[in-house]
Amino acid sequence: MPRARPADHAAILFGALARVRAAGPSAVAVFDLDSTLLDNRPRQAAILRDYGAEAGLPALHGARPEHFTSWDLARALERTGLGRAEARRHAGPFREFWEERFFTSRYCRLDVPVAGAPEFTRKVQAAGARIVYVTGRPAAMRTGTLEVLRAFGFPFPDGAAVTLLMKPGQALRDDAWKAVARDAVEARGTPVLVLDNEPAHVNAYARAWPLALAIHLDTDHSEGPVEVDPSIPSVLDLRLPADAISAGAADARARAR
Repeated sequence: MPRARPADHAAILFGALARVRAAGPSAVAVFDLDSTLLDNRPRQAAILRDYGAEAGLPALHGARPEHFTSWDLARALERTGLGRAEARRHAGPFREFWEERFFTSRYCRLDVPVAGAPEFTRKVQAAGARIVYVTGRPAAMRTGTLEVLRAFGFPFPDGAAVTLLMKPGQALRDDAWKAVARDAVEARGTPVLVLDNEPAHVNAYARAWPLALAIHLDTDHSEGPVEVDPSIPSVLDLRLPADAISAGAADARARAR
């Protein structure tokens, strides 16, 4: 799917806010976390640096978030400085090391927001929507996840206006969990807006809630065979440009006259 042009980007996000405002008090907005609201690459880079220290690989001590361009860990090893043969040799051990740490509060505290995410989610809440975070993170990551949401000023889960739904265990696949979680979302109101980076997930939401606006975050994803449905708009991040905000406010004032 082609990436959204900058003009489309602002129109999509302002359209999302308008959709929420028009929906009334029953409106619910659904947000994924990883690679939608939160950038977990700092977490991944820290894990890689720790692996380098344990495995005696000095080249990995300089691991940075930008070395992670996909979920291919062998590629990250190469980009950080290992030769291809050495990266392949360490890919298996590093994956085991990664899996023991990635899904933990200790490391997820290092996550940072996707550009514009805290401000956009606050605007969605101010427009009248209840916020529901639906994430594939297991419940064991709740403490670290809450710390990050609070630290960066996201609408904070209180069980009423804002809810955090986490996967009950690692054994449940993310696709299955997000299908199960839809009932919990609908119990909180009418879904009118949903954002997710995974093509399979955003497509499933769009099918389940055809009256909601589904938006795809074109960050990274699991690189499966599923493509985003062409009817679903895509944005690179959640920034609302200052000039676009001013123009939107001017338009709103003109309509109010």
